[in-house]
Amino acid sequence: MRASEALPPPTSHDEATARMVATVIPSAILAVLRTLDEAGFHGVVVGGAVRDALLGRDGGDWDVASNATPEEVIELFPKTIPTGLEHGTVTVLSGRGEDRHAVELTTFRGEGAYHDGRRPSEVRFLRDLTEDLARRDLTINALAWDPVNAVLTDAFGGLEDMRAGLIRAVGEPERRFNEDGLRTMRAVRFAATMGFALAPETEAAIAGALEVFAKVSRERVRVELVKLLRAPKPSLGLEPMVRTGLWAHVLLPLDDADQAAAIAAVDRLPPRPMLRLTRLLAPARHGADGRARIEATVEALKPSREERARVLALTHPRVDALAEALAAEDAVAARRCVAALTRTYLEDAADLLELDAAARDRLGAALEGAALTGKELAIQGRDLIQAGVAKPGPALGKLLAALLDWVLEDPARNHREALLDQARSLA
Repeated sequence: MRASEALPPPTSHDEATARMVATVIPSAILAVLRTLDEAGFHGVVVGGAVRDALLGRDGGDWDVASNATPEEVIELFPKTIPTGLEHGTVTVLSGRGEDRHAVELTTFRGEGAYHDGRRPSEVRFLRDLTEDLARRDLTINALAWDPVNAVLTDAFGGLEDMRAGLIRAVGEPERRFNEDGLRTMRAVRFAATMGFALAPETEAAIAGALEVFAKVSRERVRVELVKLLRAPKPSLGLEPMVRTGLWAHVLLPLDDADQAAAIAAVDRLPPRPMLRLTRLLAPARHGADGRARIEATVEALKPSREERARVLALTHPRVDALAEALAAEDAVAARRCVAALTRTYLEDAADLLELDAAARDRLGAALEGAALTGKELAIQGRDLIQAGVAKPGPALGKLLAALLDWVLEDPARNHREALLDQARSLA
């Protein structure tokens, strides 16, 4: 079975097992699992890669777990690296030469109380797979596959929830979410990325874990939000964020109408996370301190420099001015707006404004052959200096800016002699 062939959920445990039998597991992982089995241990692949394989989706890395303790793993395999012994993780070097691969092997484990809303106070190593699966966040992530013995373990109804299109917490949702506050965000993210709905009791438990969620690092929240915003239909995760109160802990508060319009618009926009994030924040830009609040919200998510610049550029008033210029069929104003916005953000701005075909045609016509930056002028500062029109210094920069504005009025003016004449008249 190729991972790119998206499939409906398996209709039975037998069908699910058959899909896993047909799934190609990396040879290095199979070699480790066979060695474990031959030594009398139980090894499995577990979690998201199993879920995605069952649905024919492209998955991430395979997580490998076993009932062998770290010490037993180190004794069993000749080449290992103690990458996370306190968490039960040992990296096994499997294969030889160019075929050698690093396989992270984690012991089945249970966890003590969570004191910081993210990490357990202690880790206990276990021999039982079901006990290990019981600590996982969602039932669809609590699936394990033993490819050596062709056994699929579904101890918490993950297959049934797949068929029902539900995101359900393992065991008691209140306990799961209060153990790790990030699980609340993961639940709404999976609703969006899987196209599923939150099970009622799972959704209801999120509101009671918001204090724990507030302790989670914003970098991790950002990762989940970006994944949500890449989903085919982000509203499936955003609407539960509104209902549960998560929205107010991640994004800016909006009135009901603006919020509903923003969520609906995000589903229509291309799946570019910063573009979609901008649309969710954009209604706040009209207030007296709107852009400052937007900037603070973006900063709290710990974005990259480019991401921050993109969102702030797209919430600038010049984007609204571009829409007005196109509606008025004012090509000069449109060119000035795009020059201020820069071509870097033009595609996002056009998508954000949801320009129709006619407006896009007007925009294309307005920009055809137009110089939008000083570098695109047919004359540069050194040319003006050599022609004796200007001298190095701040005045030269102002003159070039004036020439660019003159060319924005009429792109046909962008040739050397016309620019020199205009420079002389301005100097």
